[in-house]
Amino acid sequence: PPPLAALSQVLRLERSRRTGVVFPLQRLERHLAPGTDTARFRLFQPGLAALQRAEALFRSGRHHAIDYVSSAVRMDHAPPPALPEVCFIGRSNVGKSSLIRALFSLSPEVEVRVSKTPGHTKKMNFFKVGKYFTLVDMPGYGYRAPQDFVEMVEAYLQERCNLKRTFLLVDGVVGLQKTDHTAVEMLEEFGIPYVMVLTKIDRVSRGLLLKNVLEIQEFVKEKTQGCFPQLFLVSSLEFSGVHLLRCFVAHVTGNLPAVEAS
Repeated sequence: PPPLAALSQVLRLERSRRTGVVFPLQRLERHLAPGTDTARFRLFQPGLAALQRAEALFRSGRHHAIDYVSSAVRMDHAPPPALPEVCFIGRSNVGKSSLIRALFSLSPEVEVRVSKTPGHTKKMNFFKVGKYFTLVDMPGYGYRAPQDFVEMVEAYLQERCNLKRTFLLVDGVVGLQKTDHTAVEMLEEFGIPYVMVLTKIDRVSRGLLLKNVLEIQEFVKEKTQGCFPQLFLVSSLEFSGVHLLRCFVAHVTGNLPAVEAS
């Protein structure tokens, strides 16, 4: 596995660096103006035991298989909704497949195809995580999106009865774009609970990242009802935020005791 993919590697870092990897949003707090409300920076703050339990779910083993199950372009091709499910959606070049590969990095036999060409994912790809949950990589919207993207995604969001949370990925460098606003409107219209994840935070200056975070948090507060109030910041390259995101996935799929996830 790459460096810092495992929590045991992160725990060897000095304290401030460790906090920055596990809780990247908190690392921005000290750069806020005095008196700024930081409650939305710490809504989901699991302890070490919860982080370790979540990591174990993403690590395949003899009695815990993590497998690519199938791909689908229509709902009647999707596998049966037997397990709790989460899906990842976002613009075509937001780094969605790279993030999913980072989440599964402790199980290298799980093949998540990552292309240098935006819009590579044309189908819904289903990954089964043991007997615990299913993770779905959705086609990207915007540039080079599949022609039947709207029909495919809308049908999935409206019909998938086992969908527990949708992860809406937003480029941390450029912030919310017009196509992202369209995705938010769709999720709000359908009443789908979702959470925003800011990707590529290793590519953006601290000042611009903080500006984008504050603007998006204000947007979530004022304009949304179904979005979890805390943003999740991630770098698939440096593994910042990946451990926390694993934990949130475990939490929303019902695989963490509530007390551990608070």
